[in-house]
Amino acid sequence: MSLKKAVIARAHEEGFVAARVCRPDAVPDVGARLSAFVEAGYHGQMAWMAERMHWRSDPSVLWPEARSVLMLAESYAPEHDPLAVLQRPELAAVSVYAQGRDYHDIVKKRLKRLARWLIAEAGGQVKVFVDTAPVPEKALGAASGLGWQGKHTNLVSRDWGNWSFLGSIFTTLELEPDPPEVDHCGSCRACLDVCPTDAFPEPYKLDARRCISYLTIEHKGPVPEDLRAAMGNRIYGCDDCLAVCPWNKFAAAASDLRYHGAVGAPPLAELAALDDAAFRARFSGSPIKRIGRNRFVRNVLYAIGNSGVADLRNVAAGLLDDPDVAVADAAAWACAQLGEG
Repeated sequence: MSLKKAVIARAHEEGFVAARVCRPDAVPDVGARLSAFVEAGYHGQMAWMAERMHWRSDPSVLWPEARSVLMLAESYAPEHDPLAVLQRPELAAVSVYAQGRDYHDIVKKRLKRLARWLIAEAGGQVKVFVDTAPVPEKALGAASGLGWQGKHTNLVSRDWGNWSFLGSIFTTLELEPDPPEVDHCGSCRACLDVCPTDAFPEPYKLDARRCISYLTIEHKGPVPEDLRAAMGNRIYGCDDCLAVCPWNKFAAAASDLRYHGAVGAPPLAELAALDDAAFRARFSGSPIKRIGRNRFVRNVLYAIGNSGVADLRNVAAGLLDDPDVAVADAAAWACAQLGEG
């Protein structure tokens, strides 16, 4: 068995749904696309995208000695319909990827085990990356043949849909590259049409400033008022464009139970009551923890304002004097939406 076949077989043993190879310089158009994205201001408050553009634009700059990139996909496909909770406005809708343990930890451990195996088998040097480094994972995933970037800009596969985490192993070893995948979106517009905030100015382009995932996770301070109603009860991320992709009919539920259901869809009133210590304790080990209590409760209050549940007005009123400006502003907005107490 060749080294490439052996490492791909090993990747499947580790739990990855797919593994493919490309060269670090296989995405020559990324720089221009990223530059246009930033120049249009679509990155919003994510200043790091502009500051680290020279690395993200050309993966070969990140580690010049690398000769191959092993791209890996890990499924986190849900066992339930993630859009069903949107019909329960008194409950919190949390993105599927944040329902369980932090994927950074789980995927990185798998990558490190695979990388150690590769070194033991063939020598060379390796570096592993999961999301936090300036690596254009989706573009490299497409170049390696894992899938293609759909009209919602996320990676889509004919074999496992679009519910996947991506990881990469850069190595000095020479591994035969795979052919890139072609686009199979066709005339489908499901992901574009379902977006609550019209965050796609055109197919294959995302204005993050209007994306609910960005607004609930990355955006600091009050969310623009014209976007709050469209957020519904989504308090952390948004799965709408992913959930409607027809290629998900081939997705099998995530095999790692750590990705499933620990967070669920709790009552908004329960979440609004969290102070900093309670928030940290409740979401220890979860990706939700990184946004902090204030941003989280701000999101919960927008959901309360959108709920139409009069009984939740008193919950919002209890946070009118919150020390955090964005929380207090969100509480006042929620009270106004729910009318006189």
